[in-house]
Amino acid sequence: MEQEVVPPSAEAPGCRVRQRAGSEVDACVEALAEVHERDGYPQKWPEDPGAWLTPPSLLAAWVAERDGAVVGHVALTEGGAQDRAPEHWSPRSGAPAGTAAVVSRLFVSPAARGHGVGALLMERVADEARRRGLHPVLDVLTSDASAIALYESLGWTRLATVDQRWGPDQTVTVHCYAAPAAPGPARADVTRRSR
Repeated sequence: MEQEVVPPSAEAPGCRVRQRAGSEVDACVEALAEVHERDGYPQKWPEDPGAWLTPPSLLAAWVAERDGAVVGHVALTEGGAQDRAPEHWSPRSGAPAGTAAVVSRLFVSPAARGHGVGALLMERVADEARRRGLHPVLDVLTSDASAIALYESLGWTRLATVDQRWGPDQTVTVHCYAAPAAPGPARADVTRRSR
């Protein structure tokens, strides 16, 4: 599989975002473990973190790389029964919920923060969703203040705050967000396809 590379950004010097290779899942798990230890994300450590990063609904995933090391990750997935953002985006947009794609598994290693890596990953995943004719949405725990600040700084709109079941004994509260509308002709194309 050819790896698409996004050139380094002025906001994330020395960092590049590219499609994740299958052989990089272990490096992603190592970075995720650092994030979990520091921030508690994911809230519940998965039994198989590699499988958690490669769910069956996965459309694509990217890594941020600096100096040859994986320092960030983001995935784009099809919406599932547990995802709440598509159902809240659909009536507002007038488009079927199936025309939304869910941004998930976003994390940046603690040592790489403060350099725009998260914004670069979000830009890449949103661009890919739109390229596929889908609108990017996401759910985020209401307690994840830094992620919420990132999404809002990028112009994402909070659609709702709802409860989400994470199993028979756990319910969490999440904010549902949608990306801003794509500028120009891409927006018109998505609108036409969704009618």
